[in-house]
Amino acid sequence: MTYPQKILVLTDIHIRAPGELIVGIDPVSRLKSVLARATSDHPDADEIIVMGDLTNEGSTLEFETLRAALPNPCPQIRWMLGNHDRRQPFLNAFPDTPVTPSGFAQQVIDLDDWRLILLDTLDEKAPDMHSGLLCEDRLVWLDAALAGAQNCKVLVFMHHPPYETGFQGMDMIRLRNGPDVISRLKAAQIELLVCGHIHRVISSVVDGVPSA
Repeated sequence: MTYPQKILVLTDIHIRAPGELIVGIDPVSRLKSVLARATSDHPDADEIIVMGDLTNEGSTLEFETLRAALPNPCPQIRWMLGNHDRRQPFLNAFPDTPVTPSGFAQQVIDLDDWRLILLDTLDEKAPDMHSGLLCEDRLVWLDAALAGAQNCKVLVFMHHPPYETGFQGMDMIRLRNGPDVISRLKAAQIELLVCGHIHRVISSVVDGVPSA
């Protein structure tokens, strides 16, 4: 078995309009700095994955600002969606992003004998505005992606954690149908589930599913 050389993961970059700050930090300049380091220090990275909350409000201007902030030439970046994003403005700005037949930004990346599965947990109709959901269409797609892995080791990436983290405020807006997802990942015996959303680094094992 071979291993992916390197996968760089970013999450919750919360891009705002030019000049607008978050807690005194300019997210645009921070992203430019991170990508510069990624390309200079890690040119051997197989993938760069940005796991949602690409923007702060999901506006067209913010997605245009994100696109304008990318270096030229730009490494291949795999974009995912979070609760602060909006699907159509994102797809307008990044039209080359793979989508499912139902229009969700989910994709499979195969690296030698590893399979990376990127999920779209954005629920634009969430009653609380920020919790996530994998609807039936997305779950059917996940089932097929897991079944198609065959003998590959599987890494799954999603913005909303499908389990309680212990951070009460964030747990209130986690993935609403988490047990449905965990049961699938457990049955598939995936190697690791990687989540964003909570703005903290944690690791755990949930019902036999390793998560970070």
